[in-house]
Amino acid sequence: MKKYTIEDLRDIIVTLRGENGCPWDRVQTHQSLKKDMIEECYEAIDALDSGDDHAFANELGDVLLQVIFHSRLAEERGAFDFNDVLNEICTKLITRHTHVFGKDKAVSAEEALGQWEKNKKKEKNLDSYTAMLEDVPHYLPALMRSAKIQKKAASIGFDWKNTEGVYDKISEETEELREAVYDSNTDRIEEEYGDMLFSVVNLGRHLNLTPEIALTKASDKFIKRFKAMEEKTVAEGVDMANLTDEQFDRLWNSVKKA
Repeated sequence: MKKYTIEDLRDIIVTLRGENGCPWDRVQTHQSLKKDMIEECYEAIDALDSGDDHAFANELGDVLLQVIFHSRLAEERGAFDFNDVLNEICTKLITRHTHVFGKDKAVSAEEALGQWEKNKKKEKNLDSYTAMLEDVPHYLPALMRSAKIQKKAASIGFDWKNTEGVYDKISEETEELREAVYDSNTDRIEEEYGDMLFSVVNLGRHLNLTPEIALTKASDKFIKRFKAMEEKTVAEGVDMANLTDEQFDRLWNSVKKA
C-alpha cells in the first residue's frame, strides 16, 4: 500500500483546484469552508472519544485537509502558503516555550502554562487586562468562551474565593430571570438568562469541570432515557405524543430509576 506524504496531499489539492479538477473544490473559498473546518474538528473529537484509533486518524486527516486547503487558497491569492503556516507554528512553539528554548524556568504544568500566557500576552501586545479578555475568540462555543474569559479574569484575582459565592450568584441570577419573565421584558429575559448561564459556567470552572463536556454528557443521558421511555410506550402500544403530563412524569421517573 502506498504511503503518501504531506507533499502528495498538497499536490492533490493543487490538482483538484486546477483547470481540469473537481467542480466543487474549484469554487470553494475561505468563507465557504469555515463551517467545514468547525465540523471536522468536532468529528475528530467524536472519533477520539469513540476509542477507534483508525477513525481518529481518519478524522485528523480531514482536519489536516482543511489546513492544506486554506493554505492553497491563500497561496493562490498571494497571501501565504503552507510553508508559512509551518513557520508560524514552529516560531510560536519556540517563542512561547521560553522555559524550554529560553532562560525561563517552569517545573510544573501550571508554571509552564503561566509562561505560555505571559509570552502570548507580550507577543500579541495585549497591553491591558481587558485586551486579554477580548483576545478570546468569538467563534468559540459560547460555554467554552465564557469559561476561558472567566479563567483569564481569575488569573489576576477577580474571582470568587469558594463555590459558596458562586451558588449564591446563581440563586441571585435565577431570581432576576424570574422577575424579568414576570415583567414580560423580552430583552431583559435574554440578558438575565445569559447571566444565569454565565454563573453556571463559573460554577463548573470552580469544580474543575469542562462545561462543554458536562453538557454533552447530560444531552447523551437525556437521549438514552428518552429512548427508554419510547421503548416502554412502543411495547405497550402507546404513542408518546398522546401521553399526559402526569404520564410523562411517571414514565420519566421510572426510567431514571432503571
